[in-house]
Amino acid sequence: MGMWIGRNRKARVTYGFDEIALVPGEITINPNEVDTSFVIPRPGDQEPLRLKIPIIASAMDGVTNVRFCIEMAKLGGLGVVNLEGVQTRYDDPEEALAQIAKGDKATVTELIQKLYTQPIKEELIAKRVQELRKGGGIVAVSSIPQKAERYAAIAQEAGADVFVVQSTVSTVRHISSEYKSLDLAGFCKKSKIPIIIGNAVTYSVVLELMQNGVSGVLIGVGPGAACTSRGVLGLGVPQVTATVDSAAARDAYFKKTGRYVPIITDGGMSKGGDVCKALACGSDAVMVGSAFARAEESPGHGHHWGMATPHANLPRGTRIHVGITGTLKQILFGPATVDDGSQNLVGAIMTCMGNVGAATIKEFQETEIIIAPSIKSEGKLFQTVQGVGMGTR
Repeated sequence: MGMWIGRNRKARVTYGFDEIALVPGEITINPNEVDTSFVIPRPGDQEPLRLKIPIIASAMDGVTNVRFCIEMAKLGGLGVVNLEGVQTRYDDPEEALAQIAKGDKATVTELIQKLYTQPIKEELIAKRVQELRKGGGIVAVSSIPQKAERYAAIAQEAGADVFVVQSTVSTVRHISSEYKSLDLAGFCKKSKIPIIIGNAVTYSVVLELMQNGVSGVLIGVGPGAACTSRGVLGLGVPQVTATVDSAAARDAYFKKTGRYVPIITDGGMSKGGDVCKALACGSDAVMVGSAFARAEESPGHGHHWGMATPHANLPRGTRIHVGITGTLKQILFGPATVDDGSQNLVGAIMTCMGNVGAATIKEFQETEIIIAPSIKSEGKLFQTVQGVGMGTR
């Protein structure tokens, strides 16, 4: 396992989405007859939560708000609202969002930091959850580990269905003398709703997180379009390898306990092909940000910024312009009016499943995968030169 990178030091070779391809199956299935559903287990003997599609919208302020998540639920997916973003700092966050969208490139990070110094209003946590509940569908919200116990209690009381605990890197054994670390096992045991935690990228950490009672694990460190952690910290594992390793942990945990805990590949997927590859590599669902920031319903006005962009001392995200290309329904189900794979994500999943002969996501996870770094450029010279189709970035 691995190659020598110098004297007495080895490193593993790892892979991202652009370096692999999926092999067509020996049988094919009508895409309209495949099952793309995704299940989130709930504590105890409660019936699991079921989604029609295996796609979750990231808890990022340029992507989700109450309006967006309600529409996402109507379409069969799930959106997550960030309880530490502008939605809980401002009664009407629209002005702050507009300022970020209009901000000058050279000073926008400083502007975002300033806007996020406004204190979180706990009454807005309950208000946003109640607004989501009124809109129908599954209600999901998130926070960092340090605020999880307090905010989860408020959200659960207000009617939340899922609570996401998210940080750059999540582990069970977090050491700190400055603040109390989250007792994950105790937190999950007390919760009456599913706890999804992230982010992780290694077999051992994913396995340990599952052993502490979580209902899902987010996979990915630094691959997001607006994330700069890999540049700032030099940290991360490409998403194909991270997903495969995490899926192995999930399967080992299921074999030992009989409890199936889904993994959710988070970040690095802006096109349908990337989403298909993540699922085929073993993921049960995907969490997407930048693709949804391009929807008319998203609150970022065609802009998208990383969750750690507001950090006061070490920002690990940036604001990017993604533009608005269509409605959320178009991005999920088409009809696509662009040729780069950024619209009709569900159609891409269904068509790919049909072509590899997978009737369910579980069968899709068994797809043959090849290492093929030339797969996107082979025969695509004109597209690359002209910046169309697969030649776009």
